[in-house]
Amino acid sequence: GLELSHCVGTNSLGPAGPWRSGGPCKMKRVRTVFKPEQLERLEQEFLKQQYMVGTERVDLAATLHLTETQVKVWFQNRRIKWRKQSMEQKAAKLSQFGVIQPATADSTDSKDHEEDTVDVEL
Repeated sequence: GLELSHCVGTNSLGPAGPWRSGGPCKMKRVRTVFKPEQLERLEQEFLKQQYMVGTERVDLAATLHLTETQVKVWFQNRRIKWRKQSMEQKAAKLSQFGVIQPATADSTDSKDHEEDTVDVEL
């Protein structure tokens, strides 16, 4: 079960298409708030491995009293954060040595983590 907030208004992009759940009211999922203990365990697991799949993800979700989807999305978002931090550290090291990175450096990896940009539960 997803928790949904109240109606957030109408969409100004025209009539509802088959991908929308009919009507002018668009429901928005409430953001998951993780407990500190859950975040600590998720971070521990992320340090061991950046990808959690299969029974490992199911077991971790059960242990933390979360859904498998919540764990999956947390790992996706954490990988994005990790990549961004890695890029910033690399840029900082290069700037220390007077090497200037091209302005398009952020767009070069977009295909590598395109599937990781999901932050909603389906």
